[in-house]
Amino acid sequence: MRDLEATFLAVFREVKPRTPPPPMQIEFYPFTRMNSTIRRRDGVLKVRLSDLLEAAPEPVIEALAQILLRKLYGRPVPELFRARYRRFAGRKEIAAKAQLVGQIRGRKRLQPPAGRHHDLEAIFEDLNQRFFYGLMARPDLGWAPRAARRHLGHYDPAHNAILISRVFDSPRVPRIALEYVLYHEMLHLKYPIKMKGSRRCVHSPEFQAEERRFPEWQAAEAMLKAL
Repeated sequence: MRDLEATFLAVFREVKPRTPPPPMQIEFYPFTRMNSTIRRRDGVLKVRLSDLLEAAPEPVIEALAQILLRKLYGRPVPELFRARYRRFAGRKEIAAKAQLVGQIRGRKRLQPPAGRHHDLEAIFEDLNQRFFYGLMARPDLGWAPRAARRHLGHYDPAHNAILISRVFDSPRVPRIALEYVLYHEMLHLKYPIKMKGSRRCVHSPEFQAEERRFPEWQAAEAMLKAL
């Protein structure tokens, strides 16, 4: 079994050279996603690393220790460590395993697509015909449990689901704003996230160009800012 504490202890001494290291509890944990957490409680440093990292090379664990400890203590994180971790997490086999684990462990809290004022399935099919020749397979669609104003829409590839904030299920919100958000998430279906070197490309040039095909996209953007 690998000595995680030795790795974190060495990094701690680099980040906080004049501070005695606290007791540490470090473990792999079955998170739904490839997450890792660090916190201080009762004088103990408690670290949970995604169990997807159990077979990660030592330099990757060291890079993650640098990221977690530096963030905890307000130190800048050198790009070297960020890039090293991103390269590992972005590898095809790791991304595929993370997606499978997300499907098995996670559950999307989707409310039915037929809301009080808008039906997401009907709007999806309308957009599908207008912009995608009716060829896009429909994912799971649903309203988020809350009317979030910061996260208006989200496509989750692990569950093949699009989640839309309930803030749009209101007669006071113009339908074009809802259509634009749903159209944006549909583009994530068409243009999956790719890695460019060590960086994730979420909105590729092709994605952005097609997003501008939406009529009155500038007006829709203004409406979203108003929310």
